[in-house]
Amino acid sequence: MRIISGKYKSARIHIPGSFRARPTTDTAKEALFNILANYLDFKGLNVLDLFAGTGSISLEFASRGAKSVETVEIDRHYAGFIERTVHRLGIESVRVVRTDAWIVIRNPAGQYDVVFADPPYDMKETDKLPSVIFENQLLATQGWLILEHGKRLDFSHLPWFFMQRRYGSVHFSMFVNN
Repeated sequence: MRIISGKYKSARIHIPGSFRARPTTDTAKEALFNILANYLDFKGLNVLDLFAGTGSISLEFASRGAKSVETVEIDRHYAGFIERTVHRLGIESVRVVRTDAWIVIRNPAGQYDVVFADPPYDMKETDKLPSVIFENQLLATQGWLILEHGKRLDFSHLPWFFMQRRYGSVHFSMFVNN
């Protein structure tokens, strides 16, 4: 895994072989951030990364100049890995929170310009995530929710839906808080 662009461009992140997390592929991540670059100015964004896994998305936002990135991961090994990576690279804008993402979603401490959620593909509640995030007002006005999911889900019927992109088995549904 590597950081695609920004201050930490080309930094390699070596994921331990014992990890079961499914990191977003570099190809899908690069395509996603190319899309986002057409709509968002990364500088100054407040980002929430839910179900962070390896922290790949958090690191990419930080590298591109996000003001703050709150990284939520329940697994202590994954959270520790993200913390060590952030420390090794000297990134000050990333804060790792080791807790259940649903606690953060249901009890938000504020609003974010971007919420990225990459729950386990087999999580039964994934279809409810957009509605719960919007109901709990996690997004600032014009804020984006990016949901990474498997092919079985379709969110195009939701009122906040903006677009979907597919990269192999990786699907990104994007929503905007207008």
